[in-house]
Amino acid sequence: MSAIRSLIFVLVLVVTVIPWALGVLLLSIFRRGDPVYWACAGWLKVAIWSARYICGVRWRIHGMDNLPTASDRKAGVVLLSKHQSTWETFAYPALLSHPLAYVFKRELLYVPFFGWAMARMDMIHIDRGRRTEAWNKVLTQGKRLGGMGNWVIMFPEGTRIARGQVGEYKTGGTRLAIEAGLPVVPIAVTAARCWPRKSFLLRPGVVDISIGRQIRPEGREPGELMTEVKTWIESEMRRLDPQAYQDPAPAGVAGQPASHRR
Repeated sequence: MSAIRSLIFVLVLVVTVIPWALGVLLLSIFRRGDPVYWACAGWLKVAIWSARYICGVRWRIHGMDNLPTASDRKAGVVLLSKHQSTWETFAYPALLSHPLAYVFKRELLYVPFFGWAMARMDMIHIDRGRRTEAWNKVLTQGKRLGGMGNWVIMFPEGTRIARGQVGEYKTGGTRLAIEAGLPVVPIAVTAARCWPRKSFLLRPGVVDISIGRQIRPEGREPGELMTEVKTWIESEMRRLDPQAYQDPAPAGVAGQPASHRR
């Protein structure tokens, strides 16, 4: 039954993305910035609500009060999130109050319709093969967008990580936060419980999104700041999804102070 529901869900995405993307492209001729972003976020709402009603994928959000409110439009932050699934990439723009600027590989721009619409948004697409050029672009555009009040979002592990696993946390996000003077917000998300990586077979269940407290970057070093982010995220992942973590906690995760949890 899950396979049939998942197939219906994928068909809904395919059928709706084409006219929606064409509408975004048309809108972008006359408007740019927030109107285009929220038009795209509208399709992502269709996606996650379709996953909910067709496949039974629900969600809970903890710690929303750790983010600036919708009325504080000029408050930029750097979101650093666990990455397990396609689900959270769809869900964050649909659920959060500020425009997000994803840092992503430019190859996604070539995906028909979906990528074409993404190209019209204020996002940061990079060529991973040119690391210095990519970092300079992240820094320049991250400062600009963060200064506008957009939330720059990065996945420190760089790719989707299997449920219960820990990837290598790279320091690009904390380097950006320090250079731009933007607070860091760590996020733990258990999306692989319902939508595993590299799969379109969705299972019913609840995805937990836990948003940590803002961490100021002043006087910090990228490595030790990322260690704090990793420690909070991975400790929170074990609290939210203990069944997935059977091995001992990795270095830097055990002994997480309770005061860092929500």
